[in-house]
Amino acid sequence: MAVMAKQPEHSLFSQSERKTLAGFAPLAVRMRPERLEQFVGQEHFAGEGKLLRRMLEAGHLTSLIFYGPPGVGKTTLARIVANQIQADFHYLSAPAASVKDVREIAAAAKDRLITGKKRTLLFIDEIHRFNRAQQDVLLDDVENGILTLIGATTENPYFSVNSPLISRSTVFAFEPLGREAVLELLKRALTDSERGLGKMPIEAEPEALDYLAVICDGDARRALTALEVAVLSQAKADKSEKIRLTLDIAKESVQKKSIQYDGTGDTHYDLASALQKSMRGSDPDATVYWLARMIVGGEDLRFIARRIVVCAAEDVGNADPTATILAASAMQIAEFVGFPEAQLALAQAAIYIACAPKSNACANAIWQARSDVQSGRTIPVPPHLRDAHYAGAKKLGYGQGYQYPHKSPVGYVEQDYLGQKLEKPYYVPKNIGREKNIADYLQKLKNYVQQMGQPPL
Repeated sequence: MAVMAKQPEHSLFSQSERKTLAGFAPLAVRMRPERLEQFVGQEHFAGEGKLLRRMLEAGHLTSLIFYGPPGVGKTTLARIVANQIQADFHYLSAPAASVKDVREIAAAAKDRLITGKKRTLLFIDEIHRFNRAQQDVLLDDVENGILTLIGATTENPYFSVNSPLISRSTVFAFEPLGREAVLELLKRALTDSERGLGKMPIEAEPEALDYLAVICDGDARRALTALEVAVLSQAKADKSEKIRLTLDIAKESVQKKSIQYDGTGDTHYDLASALQKSMRGSDPDATVYWLARMIVGGEDLRFIARRIVVCAAEDVGNADPTATILAASAMQIAEFVGFPEAQLALAQAAIYIACAPKSNACANAIWQARSDVQSGRTIPVPPHLRDAHYAGAKKLGYGQGYQYPHKSPVGYVEQDYLGQKLEKPYYVPKNIGREKNIADYLQKLKNYVQQMGQPPL
């Protein structure tokens, strides 16, 4: 059965026992704020006058979904909300919880409402790990107000949480904490003598704290853990000697930076989108940064190469046909040599595409043609374009009247290749890069027809 954590006043332990146990908790746990005024970050919904704060001040709280990366305050804010509305707090970890756990909490919540008129807040961590059936068990109790649910997830809830549960909840998207916010938390931990490291003689270099605030990538838990490791690894038994937190010690406490990357979730698609949009937007610096993020995060080589090839064909096209050739070559080279050398060919192709002239005329042409094929009347192949290389084709009239363009001195004759007139052409070359030459050539062919026999230059 999953562990259920309640608020301190409902604990099975005495106050002195709770204080003793708290001393063994990691710094990141001990430093969790208890009031909304102490909460750092997420100003876009938890700041003064913002939605969550207004809901709490009004006392009208729906069930909530907290969505965001690790270490940004989802669990902490859930506990603060429970304190604010004076609700009995229960914690479930979705990977370890069962339907029985949920039903037991719901039954107790119903009794609590009837006897004491006190609300129950159920916090489910990693709610995306609940399957659909487990999520459905929550619906009635959430709908009837027996439970106030806060579900936390690192995955997009619109894909990982049941639609009926989403419709009964308010979704709040958490962002990684900014550098200044993490610095504030680190300084709090150094000065707090009750829950933090304030009783220890610590001299922290600003550069060291700044490094931890940057390297943690907005994850307060990671930053506080690194700070605790850096300090405790130097602490002497008598606690009399001053502890110096230098930049070198801070770097050593972090060791290797951990890159958050989910090869199948939001990060996977968001970074792919950022890479392609940066190439399309002609920003080589952003392009190579997002490419590096994908590579360092462990993205599949073929997936990266496919994105680059698609962008070359879709966003550059005939404005610079070399882009597609280079992208295809980079894909083959990258697969042949593998990482880490593959990054060189991929970077070359991606940067070339970012710097190339842009045209989506080819992409628009095939998209519009496909739309017409799928939604309009199917155009039969005109008889003069049909295959005539078999016995009996002539009797059917196939191939009759076809004019061979190479018999013309300019390699072009005007004839019907579609069987009906289009309202507008599919391919409209832009006046950009090599596509400008294509547009000029097509115009010369039209001029030739009008002038009857005057070949284009």
